Amino acid sequence: MIDAAEIIRTGTSILFVTLDSLRYDVAHTAYEDGLTPRLATLLPEAGWERRHTPGSFTLPAHVAFFSGFLPKLPQPKQPPRLWECRPPTFKTVAKETFVFEASSLLHGLAGLGYRTVCVGGVTYFSRETPLGSVLPDMFDEDHWRPEFCSREIDSTRYQVDQALEIADRYDGRPLYLFINVSATHVPHGHYIGDSRDSHASQRAALAYADEHLGRLMMTLTAERRWLIIMCADHGDAFGDDGFHGRGIAHPAVMNVPYAAMVR
Repeated sequence: MIDAAEIIRTGTSILFVTLDSLRYDVAHTAYEDGLTPRLATLLPEAGWERRHTPGSFTLPAHVAFFSGFLPKLPQPKQPPRLWECRPPTFKTVAKETFVFEASSLLHGLAGLGYRTVCVGGVTYFSRETPLGSVLPDMFDEDHWRPEFCSREIDSTRYQVDQALEIADRYDGRPLYLFINVSATHVPHGHYIGDSRDSHASQRAALAYADEHLGRLMMTLTAERRWLIIMCADHGDAFGDDGFHGRGIAHPAVMNVPYAAMVR
C-alpha cells in the first residue's frame, strides 16, 4: 500500500502520466507480448491493473483525477484512496490517504510548496479554445506546442524532453509533474502506415511511447525518490459492438490500465 500522506509530508515529487485513450486490453496485450519492455521494468509482475475510469472522455476524466478521484478497481471493495479533499466530519479517511484543504489536489499541493506543472498533449491542454484552458488553468505552469499533439509521429519524445527540462529546472523543489501522452490518442494509424485507427495502431503507438517514457522515468528516479502514477483517462472503441470513439459507457472506453509505484 502506498502511503501518500507520508510521501507528500516528506516532499517527495510526483509524476502523473495519462496515456490518452489507451484501452486496457491494448496495454495488457502489449505488455504480455513484450512490446513495452521499459514500462515492464516499472510495472508489477502481473502487469497493468484493470480499473474503471471516472470519465468517458478527456475533460471529465482529468477533472476527476485532479480532484482526487483516480480510476477504481472493478470490485465492490476499494483500497484507500491516495488522496482526497477533506471530507465531511462523518466520514473517516485512512491514515495513508493525503487529505488536502483545497478545491483540487493541485491547489492543495501548491499550498504545501509543490510546483504543479502540466505538459499537455491533446487539445484539451492547448489553450487554443476556451475549453482548452480549463485544465491548464489548474496548474502553476503549463506547456503545450503543436508537436506535443498526436498528429506528430514523434510527439512523446518532444513531451519527455520538455518534462526533463522542467524537472531539471526545479531540482530540489517538490514537483507535481503531469504529462498527457497524446501518441495513443487518435490519429495513430501512422505508426503502422494505415489511414485508419485500430487496436494494432494503438499498440504500435504505445510501443513507440515506451522508449521515451522509460527514458523519462529512469532519469527522474536516478537520484531522487518519486511517486509515479500511470493510467489512461479512458479507452477508445474501434468498432466494438458497432461503436466508435469515446464519450460512451462501453467497456472498451471505461476499462483502463493503471499502475502506481514509488521508485
